[in-house]
Amino acid sequence: MTSTGYATALGAGTIINAIATWKGSAFGIDLKTSAEVRLSNSDGISGTIEGGGNPELIERCVQLVFDKFAHQGGATVSTSSEVPIASGLKSSSAAANASVLAALDAIGESMKPLDVALLGVQAAKDAGVTITGAFDDAAASMLGGVVVTDNRELSLISRDVIESEVIIYAPNKKAYSSKTDVTRSRLVAPWVDMAYELCIEGNYEKAMTLNGFLYCSALGFDTEPMLMALEAGVDGTSLSGTRPAYTALAHGEGADRVVDAWSAFDGRVIRTKVNNNGAQIGR
Repeated sequence: MTSTGYATALGAGTIINAIATWKGSAFGIDLKTSAEVRLSNSDGISGTIEGGGNPELIERCVQLVFDKFAHQGGATVSTSSEVPIASGLKSSSAAANASVLAALDAIGESMKPLDVALLGVQAAKDAGVTITGAFDDAAASMLGGVVVTDNRELSLISRDVIESEVIIYAPNKKAYSSKTDVTRSRLVAPWVDMAYELCIEGNYEKAMTLNGFLYCSALGFDTEPMLMALEAGVDGTSLSGTRPAYTALAHGEGADRVVDAWSAFDGRVIRTKVNNNGAQIGR
């Protein structure tokens, strides 16, 4: 046991949004959330999020770890992040995974990676920040690479390693997944199933593009960023999650062209890459 634990976990981008069918896919991106858990002799757990925000999720993560290992005592938990919040880039999953791992580090315990993700999913449900449990997002944040999941069964169907740059357009607005119109999302379920089949076949870029057009239509988001990315020569672009950010898997000059195209919009354009290594204990 140490007095303080540290960990980092990944943001992620969407290939298949699981809200319509409970089947999802996501990829880890090289933007990280860091967590610190400092043990104390108090009875409670208090959390702070750099930049502000409700700490209920990260506090619940630490509490579930303490409960699992019958650890007595309190703690403070804090997070800081490179992942834009409430943009569809899995900031909640990253915060949950990092907080669970940092708590484990602090008390000298360990869990299998997917069990860490599942504990974070439970905390997210308890905190009311997710609709489906977001196991696909949690698994991508934890494992890195591309994951395909069944969120209803909380099972990992497959994981794959890919090499690609990731271009992100994050508008100057936020949208929380707990506020998503689930009924409208499920209207497009038969076509999301088609996208999922492409994903199972390994056609991740075509799958995410079809997913993006479907969910933009269902949820009222603009398809223009996606069309501009396709004009720039990429095959894979999508609305990420149910929120306002868009992502593109791109290579070389195609990545340059997407950056140039998306820079015309109000908001942030971020250039990063797929992270295949996953979450890590330590600073």
